Amino acid sequence: MARNPDSKRNQSDRLVSRNRRATFDYEVEEKVEAGIVLIGSEVRSMRDRASDLTDAWVDISARSEAWVRGMRIPMMQHAAFSHEEKRPRKLLLHAEQIKDLKTRVESDGMTLIVLSCYFKAGRCKLEIAVARGKKKHDKRNSLREKEADREAQVAMRRAR
Repeated sequence: MARNPDSKRNQSDRLVSRNRRATFDYEVEEKVEAGIVLIGSEVRSMRDRASDLTDAWVDISARSEAWVRGMRIPMMQHAAFSHEEKRPRKLLLHAEQIKDLKTRVESDGMTLIVLSCYFKAGRCKLEIAVARGKKKHDKRNSLREKEADREAQVAMRRAR
């Protein structure tokens, strides 16, 4: 039986998980797309939309390699070969990108966080960001702005 080509395209370009806490805790300066090295059972688990990015961050090693740490991909129950849930996973970036990210992190006091994980053309990608941690008063201001926006939206809906 022939497959519908549209169903494959919709399945390959989709969001797996998003780190919703990241924009609350950090000010995002720049975003970069990176590939990630996974093994088979991890890919199958990701296709089932199972991953946790809340504690994920990017580390650049002394050998100029980028690694994502703290990313949790749960094990599948029926997989022939299992994997560690929170093992470090290598990111696929160009050498110039890694060098640029390393200088930004070292000089400006920034950090590298993971914003989202998705499939693009059948490949698993991570959206990483150069970010600066927010202070407590900045978080309170963000909450106030968010609440004001919600109230404005509710008022506009009621006015209709």
